[in-house]
Amino acid sequence: MMSLRFLGSVLLSFVLLAPGGLGAAELAGSRPNIIFVLTDDQGYGDVSAHGNPLLKTPHLDAMHSQSLRFTNWFNSPTCAPTRSALLTGRHEFRNGITHTIYERERLDPKATTLAQVLKDAGYQTGIFGKWHLGDEAEYQPQARGFQEVFIHGAGGIGQSYPGSCGDAPGNSYFDPYILHNGKFEHTQGYCTDVFFQQARQWISQSKEKPFFCWISTNAPHGPYHAKPEDKALYAGKTPSDEAASFLGMVHNIDQNVGTLLKMLDEEKLSQKTLVIYMNDNGGTAGVPVYNAGMRAAKGTPWLGGTRGISFWRWPGQIQPADCAALTAHLDVFKTLSALAGVTLPEALQQQSAEGRSLLPLLAESESAWEDRHLFTHVGRWQKGTAPDAAKYSNCAVRNTQYTLVQAAAGQGRAKGAKGKAAPAAAKAAGWELYDVMADPGQTKDIASEKPNIVAALSAEYDKWWASLKGQYDINENAKGPKLNPFAELYWKQYGGGPSAEDTARMNPEAAFAKPKPKGK
Repeated sequence: MMSLRFLGSVLLSFVLLAPGGLGAAELAGSRPNIIFVLTDDQGYGDVSAHGNPLLKTPHLDAMHSQSLRFTNWFNSPTCAPTRSALLTGRHEFRNGITHTIYERERLDPKATTLAQVLKDAGYQTGIFGKWHLGDEAEYQPQARGFQEVFIHGAGGIGQSYPGSCGDAPGNSYFDPYILHNGKFEHTQGYCTDVFFQQARQWISQSKEKPFFCWISTNAPHGPYHAKPEDKALYAGKTPSDEAASFLGMVHNIDQNVGTLLKMLDEEKLSQKTLVIYMNDNGGTAGVPVYNAGMRAAKGTPWLGGTRGISFWRWPGQIQPADCAALTAHLDVFKTLSALAGVTLPEALQQQSAEGRSLLPLLAESESAWEDRHLFTHVGRWQKGTAPDAAKYSNCAVRNTQYTLVQAAAGQGRAKGAKGKAAPAAAKAAGWELYDVMADPGQTKDIASEKPNIVAALSAEYDKWWASLKGQYDINENAKGPKLNPFAELYWKQYGGGPSAEDTARMNPEAAFAKPKPKGK
């Protein structure tokens, strides 16, 4: 009988020598150009290749057919947390990110980003679009490894919140003011078009050396402002006017992806360039149209809030295939570092310990992949309250087969098997258990049937939560400036000053004040 060790060596040799693609050893240090496209609030179901019956995304469908597709990929439930995990290889709470506003979206300055690692490895680095990991100077991309910076502020164009999180005053999706290497430019055109156009221009100027291009759109996040011609494609065909605009915004992204890939072909960069396409969290306005059979949406720990699109396209080097391994945003840091030929020092090995290198799967989609635990928590507990009080609120822990979920109030519970009550240990924490291999829609709570699985997963969750002490509270008591830095830069450049609305936002604590009773 063939030994497992011998069989393993034979399989490894096959992977390394497989025709039509690079093996894991060859991928390490191959130093491709890297383009990372990240959309905002596009759901897993918001691609026609994933079965959407209404939306048409021909260019994303073509990319899907040309890519290694991680079909069991998970991100965080909201945007700043996902960006943090992608860029550092560790859970957002370890970076102090427990919200998307109120200074709780700021990436721990002690964390090392992927852009810093790649820049130190000789890559040119550029970001185009949304940052959302801190708007004060010491948190902005130029302080975190990006050499070319072309961004809007806050979590979306025109947004402004108490403290540091805010964009240029009155900014719009059309002809937006964009901060370009420290100075605002009044651009012409629709925001997504503007970001892709600027990225393409930078790529053309940077192609003589390896480059890392991060294109992070604010679309299709609300407010749902689409180009009229894009919205018209879906007007009257969706459950709401918002959904028609949303799908129009995705259509526009699809067109820009097509233009980008065409440019790579024309400039003979395709076989030198890894293009990755992802969404940041679950869907929003497109969910009533199609949600790929999943439960819930953005801002929840259900699969509908965390499952991600993950296409990896590198013609001639990575073979197109579906990969069902349990993978996540945590894995990007180590993977791209390895592709760049970086040997991570011990400190960065520790920082990214939750993540894994995907090189074995990029070389062979069915490579052995050890099971793992992934942890989800929506965060967003009220400012001034103890994080431990929210430990079991809106959270989940999963492995490949099972997910243990604690839903937020109002999200409801699925029916347990045969009407049995959940065991006391599960009920105490509100845990529900789902076999997501057999029940990907998470329709049947089986906690009462499998108390041992509940106990094992909840123990992993407790251990993980205990390990976060001293990390999830980094930004908890932070106080931001009276007015956001983007507004200050804008007025310094163009003149003027805060409006009455801006003045009302100058007190960060006003956002947390208790509302006065009606009639008083």
